[in-house]
Amino acid sequence: MAITEEARRQLAGDAREIIARYPVPRSALLPLLHLVQSHEGFVSPEGVEFCASMLDLTAAEVAAVATFYTQYKRHPNGEYTVGVCINTLCAVMGGDAIFEALAEHLGVGHDETTEDGVITLERIECNAACDYAPVVMVNWEFFDNQTPSSARELVDRLRAGRPVTPTRGAGQVCTFREVSRVLAGFPDGRANEGTGAGTPTTRGTLLARQMGWTAPEPEEPPAGPQSDGGRTAGKG
Repeated sequence: MAITEEARRQLAGDAREIIARYPVPRSALLPLLHLVQSHEGFVSPEGVEFCASMLDLTAAEVAAVATFYTQYKRHPNGEYTVGVCINTLCAVMGGDAIFEALAEHLGVGHDETTEDGVITLERIECNAACDYAPVVMVNWEFFDNQTPSSARELVDRLRAGRPVTPTRGAGQVCTFREVSRVLAGFPDGRANEGTGAGTPTTRGTLLARQMGWTAPEPEEPPAGPQSDGGRTAGKG
């Protein structure tokens, strides 16, 4: 998708706002890539050139970063990225079965998009939500304790244009382009919506309080030459 002159002016204004947050301009590369993705729906070669021109980098330097992180898409992405965790615990709890069910139901494989452009299906690694395994994410919002049946229902709602509410987090899932703009550093005002930590996450802390368990006190560092950080080591 070509970036029109009007869009380029808007992107440049947003990019300058992002760059101003950093003491070194090139530090703004990651949010700039999200910004481009919020406009194009992926990071195109033209988007790479735009980031390079804004940061005085080469296209090769920008592309090296864009191809390293999986959140940056190098071809058009669907409105919703549906990621199924297939790491150890989620896989044991049924993550592989969920992915296979969705792949068959949608007629796509990993990093492929449905013909209507709504869903891009992905296998993803650990989402740090093992206490809710198996986990599916839609545009990085959590859908916990999923089954093949519930996951099929989820993608059917997305394709029908019906709202979906994650188990934890924002009240409603936004589109891939919308969330990319948030990741670029332009909040949508929904950061505190929904529940951040559910019962499984806090169960250990509550149990420790009930049992009166406390962490051990830190031990005193051993006396000797290293007690001052090694500054006197070798002196005599």
